[in-house]
Amino acid sequence: MGRIGRSWGAATVVLPLAVVAMFGASSPAYAQQAPTIVVADGVTQPVFGYADAIREKLFIDSTFDSDGDGLRDIIAFDVIRPRATEDGLRVPVIMDASPYYTTLCRGNDSQCKQDLDGDGLLDQWPLFYDNYFVPRGYAIILLDMVGTGGSTGCPTTNANQDNLSAKQAVNWLNGRAVARNAAGEEVVADWHNGHTGMVGKSYDGSLAMATAVTGVKGLTTIVPISGPAEYYDYVRSNGVVTRGNSYPSYLANVVTNPDRRAYCQPVRDDLAANDGDEHGDYTAFWNERSYVKKVGKITASVFLVHGINDDNVRADHMSKFWYALAEHDVTRKLWITQTGHVDPFDFRRAEWVATLHRWFDYWLHQVPNGIMDEPRVDVERAADVWQTYADWPVPGMAETEVFLQPGAESAGGLGLVPVADPVAESFQDNPSQSQNTMILNPDAVQPNRLVYLSAPLAAPLHISGTPQIRIRASADQTDTHLGAILVDYGTAERVAHRASGEGIITLPTEDCWGEASATDDGCFRQTEKRVATADYELVSKGIMDASNRQSIRVDVPLEPGTKYNFTFPLLPEDYVFQPGHRIGVILVASYPQYSSQTVQTRANIDVALKTSRIVLPVVGGTAAAHAAGL
Repeated sequence: MGRIGRSWGAATVVLPLAVVAMFGASSPAYAQQAPTIVVADGVTQPVFGYADAIREKLFIDSTFDSDGDGLRDIIAFDVIRPRATEDGLRVPVIMDASPYYTTLCRGNDSQCKQDLDGDGLLDQWPLFYDNYFVPRGYAIILLDMVGTGGSTGCPTTNANQDNLSAKQAVNWLNGRAVARNAAGEEVVADWHNGHTGMVGKSYDGSLAMATAVTGVKGLTTIVPISGPAEYYDYVRSNGVVTRGNSYPSYLANVVTNPDRRAYCQPVRDDLAANDGDEHGDYTAFWNERSYVKKVGKITASVFLVHGINDDNVRADHMSKFWYALAEHDVTRKLWITQTGHVDPFDFRRAEWVATLHRWFDYWLHQVPNGIMDEPRVDVERAADVWQTYADWPVPGMAETEVFLQPGAESAGGLGLVPVADPVAESFQDNPSQSQNTMILNPDAVQPNRLVYLSAPLAAPLHISGTPQIRIRASADQTDTHLGAILVDYGTAERVAHRASGEGIITLPTEDCWGEASATDDGCFRQTEKRVATADYELVSKGIMDASNRQSIRVDVPLEPGTKYNFTFPLLPEDYVFQPGHRIGVILVASYPQYSSQTVQTRANIDVALKTSRIVLPVVGGTAAAHAAGL
């Protein structure tokens, strides 16, 4: 179960409130007993009020000064906790730290923090965590990242100031920092039981990872959903700029309250001056924004959720973080969905709430509900069809070399053995070539791509993990990009993750989760999967800058006409090619729909096929590939 695994004895169902009601408040055995949680059927029960819960807005002096005004930034956060905490109930915290509460807001319903009556306390709490978990004996904290919402300072787009924002609240909960209310009065968390969990999607998910990699004491578990774990990979890929125009500065502007954007302009200018858009290489700027490299400091458990078809925070954030968690034996769990950048509340709602409930009960309330004895990984195989596995990549996976075979007047082939004689095939870079042109009509010879197709498969072929391209090639210019696409050619109904909604349809109907107050009903619009029948599926893709073939830190120009070995990963996948379908591998140079910048060299590229191949993470390895007919 990992280095921080634990076990507890049999569950005890505690019903003190019911006992008091049964025997009378004056019963000497129970009159002074402090309230406590109630556990039934392995989960905490909603025995505490929501409408009468205690709501607070608090402020902590941070340890940093993001805007350089000579004053430490102040981090603001909102707390909601059961009223019974005033009578001795000790509860854990679920925290969602975010930069979005007053700008883009949260969830599919785009809920913002709202103080409707002007008393300085929240009346509308975004998302369902407060409605559902407070009655079950939890406190919820919604924390404004530095420079956003009620916090001072300026956002730094995953730099240390962003990364340390939530740590301030964890320290306060454990008596290591001072928080004050709006009147300046010191407030202590004497109701806290010592356990804190963090949860959040996208930027919020990255802040959960950022807090965990500090190793802060008192953070017990994190649940990052579709969060960037390696910020270089959010805006770069193997030396290629995928989001340019000073994207870190752009994003910092988006999350800053409009009335502070002019004030924070110097901080954004500094981000733009140091992000390296001009070369795309990995620098200290990106090292500061890496959580993968710091996984060894994590002492919390991790429940990771990601869309394998997420084209915003691509799935390599998930895979790299997951591989590092495994390397360091961190207790972990994983859900992989077929959708894009979608919250599990909107792609698997009932199962998500039930699973998250049990996860937090186990880690934060120490309820022995057996969740850690269940399979570690859930993978969505088709729309709302899930399979469980002991781990990911799926056990039995073996990296399997599939070689590129020459074509004549049509596409080349794929096989498990290389060609006997040296053969080269050529294409020319076209920086305006569209992704559709690259993929469609695979049997046709086109000047700006090379296509290699398998025969129709005789049996299913399951890949699980990270494919890799290894080619030997030369170019007639000193630089070029190289791209590769893995395609499933075969008609099937699939999750329509590239359509509006990224795989879901938002319905006009609502359902409600948890308890309500007069201003927060805990109801959210329902969703369903969006599916479509298509003749092909883009399974995975990857790019690199050829001048970064040795390292993403250093550009080394090509010598025209000289052959080099190029190796780069495609995005991770868990995918089953069905019998009768054909596997396609497409080689291109510039890939404008993957990157925001292209190298305008229009290089002519020669590929030596004898040693050029794609390495597929095949479940069952070479034997499974043989059975499929490769």
